[in-house]
Amino acid sequence: MADEKEKDQEKKPKAKGEGAKAPKGEGAKGDAAKGEAKKGSDKKRGGDRKAASEEAVRESGKPRANVKGHARLRIRFEQEVRPVLMKELDVTNPMAVPRLHKVVVNMGVGEATQNSKLIDPAANELGQITGQKPIITKAKKSIAAFKVREGMPIGAMVTLRGDRMYEFLDRLMNVALPRVRDFRGVSTKSFDGRGNYTLGLKDQLVFPEIDYSKVEKQKGMNITVVTTASNDEQARALLKHLGMPFRA
Repeated sequence: MADEKEKDQEKKPKAKGEGAKAPKGEGAKGDAAKGEAKKGSDKKRGGDRKAASEEAVRESGKPRANVKGHARLRIRFEQEVRPVLMKELDVTNPMAVPRLHKVVVNMGVGEATQNSKLIDPAANELGQITGQKPIITKAKKSIAAFKVREGMPIGAMVTLRGDRMYEFLDRLMNVALPRVRDFRGVSTKSFDGRGNYTLGLKDQLVFPEIDYSKVEKQKGMNITVVTTASNDEQARALLKHLGMPFRA
C-alpha cells in the first residue's frame, strides 16, 4: 500500500511554480529594480520640496539666506559689511576682507579647588548662554600657593564657530551689553596686536537665558573674538561695522 501511495504522488503534476527555482540572477535584479524605484521616488519628493521652498522665496521677496536659516549677523556681514570694508580697506578680492573666525568663551571657577561641585552649575550656565555644551578645563600643573593640583577642574570653556558664533555675538552686542549697569561702551584698547579682541564680563546675569532665582553666585567670563584681520585697525573696523559698541 505504501508503495502504491508513493507512485500516485509521483504521478501527480506539481502546481505551477511549486518547487521551481527562479533563474539565477532574477532575484537580485528584482531587488535592484525595487531599490531604483525607491530612489526615484525619494528624488521626486526632494525635488518637490526644493520647488516649494523656491516658490516661497519668490513670493516673500526675501533673500534665500533667510530660508536656509543663516544667522542674522552673518547675512548682514555678507550683504552690507563686506562691501563697505572692501572700499574702506581698499581690497579688491572679497575673500581678503577680514571676517570672524571663532569666538572663545572662558569661565574660570577658582573656588572649585575647594569645592568641585561648583563646576557643574558653571558649565550648565555657560551652555545656556552659548547654546553649546562646554568642556571642563583642568589645571596643567600643580601650584601649591593656590592649592591647585595637576588635572584638577578649574573652569569651563566653549569655542563657537559658524552660525552659533554669529548668533552669540548678535545677542551679546544687542541684548547683553546694554543690560550692564552704567554701560558706556567697551574699550578700544583690548586688541592683542594680531586682530583679536578680548572682552571681560563680571556677571552672567546680563544674559536673559540665565534665571536669576537659580543663580547661587555671580561668575565672570572672558570672551575672545578671533578674526582673520592682520592688524588691530582692520579688526576694529570689522567689529565696529558689525555693531560692537566701542567707547567714544
